[in-house]
Amino acid sequence: MRILHTSDWHIGRTFHGHSTVDSLRIVLADLARVVRDGSIDVVVVAGDVFDSATPAADHFRLLTEALTELHATGARIVITSGNHDAPARLGFQSEFASLSGIHVLTDAQRVEPVTISDEHGPVHFYGIPFLEPALVRHLHPEVELRTHTQVLRHAMGRIEADRAERGGRSIAISHCFASDFTAAAEDAAGDVTAELQDAGERDLSSGGVDVVPASVFDGPDYVALGHIHGRQQLTPRVRYSGAPLHYSFSEAGKPRGGWIVELDAAGLSEVSWIDFAIPRDLGILRGTLDELLTADEFAQHEGHWVSAILTDQVRPMDGMRRLQTRFPFAAQLEHRPAVTADAQGASYGERVKGRTDHDVFGGFLEHVRNGKGPTDSEWAVLADVINTSAARQVVA
Repeated sequence: MRILHTSDWHIGRTFHGHSTVDSLRIVLADLARVVRDGSIDVVVVAGDVFDSATPAADHFRLLTEALTELHATGARIVITSGNHDAPARLGFQSEFASLSGIHVLTDAQRVEPVTISDEHGPVHFYGIPFLEPALVRHLHPEVELRTHTQVLRHAMGRIEADRAERGGRSIAISHCFASDFTAAAEDAAGDVTAELQDAGERDLSSGGVDVVPASVFDGPDYVALGHIHGRQQLTPRVRYSGAPLHYSFSEAGKPRGGWIVELDAAGLSEVSWIDFAIPRDLGILRGTLDELLTADEFAQHEGHWVSAILTDQVRPMDGMRRLQTRFPFAAQLEHRPAVTADAQGASYGERVKGRTDHDVFGGFLEHVRNGKGPTDSEWAVLADVINTSAARQVVA
């Protein structure tokens, strides 16, 4: 059996204010090509299908298009819900969809697997939706379920009991923050907010998220994880596929794709990586504004999403507008002078000495707007205010 492990589609997420729906449509269409050309039997989506618990109509349409194209390849599909998904919405009519081989698993109480057979016998797919301890602990009051580790240990315990009765090969699917740390630290809960943000993920709870040890998932032949947006191998049989599209500049340089998992009669046989088509890559550029606008070395990024770090000693006026004349998809600008003076103890008057009122006002607006200076109409208002103030000072 050949299985394609994907996760974190995040249908509906924006990229610095820009919709990603059209780009994701291209990627998911390529995913269907991968399934068809690679003779994939089962496609797994390990949570965060949507970016919001209340997806817009066009987000549902994109999901319908993607599942229709995947179904047309002849592959079966197994989907679980992530922390961004609303289980009730994602799982709506799931029983009806399962009749066509599209299995959407969002029930926190479910243990029964989706069983798909090949020439070697059955393979049991156990889907674990995102389990927030505060929302599921009442389901099992006899067990202490305060942390994600405890919740997933309990869920895997129930799955292991079921596996022991059924026998055969198995796949577990979970959406969580897992790490391959030592047994001595398995009960430790850490604040991993920074790691989640670096992976393009938002924090799950106040104060951080406890890390789940990879050993919790001992048992199944393969564990398909979701939640982290970059691919990771925790163990040969426990992996993250990452998101199919870049959703933050922190993901620049990280491949987008999925794991192809092959099972033989004995269990896990081979795991290989396959890249997906990315409509627009990311570029993080550093230099003075003039260098970014003229140097040939930056030409390759003219069609990319661009995050620019300007090293000019003085923040250039209208930096973003000027940057977009060469890089139309520039989305982020940061001013980080190559050399900074020690301004400790300097008054505001000393720091702006020699700058015109136009420079001060324009620089302030550009600073608070992430590189976007005043518009023509705003310049007109500022000029009128500055000129009026100057005239009053002369009269006085």
